[in-house]
Amino acid sequence: MQKTTETTLEINLSALEHNYNYIRSKVKPSTKILAVVKAFGYGSDAVEVAKELVDLGAEYFAVAYSGEGEQLRDKGIEIPILVLHPLPTNFKVIIHRCLEPSIYSIKMLREFVAFAETEQQQNYPIHLKFNTGLNRLGFIASEIPEILEILQNSESIKVRSIFSHLAASEDQAEREFTLKQLKSFSEISEELLKSLNYKPLLHTLNTSGILNFPESQYDMVRCGIGLYGYGNSVSENKHLQPVVTLKTVISQIHYLAPGDTLGYNRAFTVKEPTKTATLPIGHADGISRAYGNGVGWVTINGQKAPIQGNVCMDMIMVAITNIDCNEGDEVVVFGNTTTAENLSNAINSIPYELLTAISQRIKRVVYRK
Repeated sequence: MQKTTETTLEINLSALEHNYNYIRSKVKPSTKILAVVKAFGYGSDAVEVAKELVDLGAEYFAVAYSGEGEQLRDKGIEIPILVLHPLPTNFKVIIHRCLEPSIYSIKMLREFVAFAETEQQQNYPIHLKFNTGLNRLGFIASEIPEILEILQNSESIKVRSIFSHLAASEDQAEREFTLKQLKSFSEISEELLKSLNYKPLLHTLNTSGILNFPESQYDMVRCGIGLYGYGNSVSENKHLQPVVTLKTVISQIHYLAPGDTLGYNRAFTVKEPTKTATLPIGHADGISRAYGNGVGWVTINGQKAPIQGNVCMDMIMVAITNIDCNEGDEVVVFGNTTTAENLSNAINSIPYELLTAISQRIKRVVYRK
């Protein structure tokens, strides 16, 4: 890697390969891996990540919205793509780009069947999502008879998979709730399979589910955050490698005297001679204002530099009084040492939020070690 000269998100495909292989080692050889690449590949680069995962053997992708799937198709991604939250207004895009919708309500099922019939489709793949306790999206068990009736009266669609989503698979204190969800999913899928003359794929495990409930991996598992280097636990994080590193540079150094104030709203008042560095990254780039006033930090030449004053839209200021550094020096916001999890914990958040907030205006650099 060349020296960083501007704010840059480095994407390490070797780390992605390591994480994929670790997840692969946790499931049976016959179990398919569905890689979740929504939200621009969890803030990285969905296309580059997807291309690498195809080479590694991923057999399915998942995105949140049809537009994300369309972008992957535009870049030559051909393997099946599950759209987790399709909207009726996008049914045409879904069918014309060979995307596979998650169907989660009777209303939506009827609408998609009607649209597929107008498009003269035969056995178009859909995925039936059931609500087993997350209470976000999904059919409920009592709707199974009506679902089956609709399926039996149309040849335009075919169920490719039946799935659900776990609410707290990373939390051992909620283990009983997760087991209850898994039992509910087992009962739902068994009831459906009795009436279908073919066997769809079954899947309900996310990253933490794969690691904590391997006995319930069924035909496929869905892995998102784990691929990007986070296992939702201290013990599992040791086996994973963060895929992205966010870096920036020192734009200017200031020497402040007691009584001087720093930044918007004069949020920081200097009490003793202080040296600060201004960095070209701010809340428009994904660094929340919550990190200001000493809550968040960056790393400069291996030393911790707290954020001082309020986070600006395009800049932050950090304290460097005791750090030997110069204008133009590289700054690490998060990566392997200070991870996205470490930094997000400082504001009682989660790495998902920090990673997916990274602005698209930040330069991406893809590399292998």
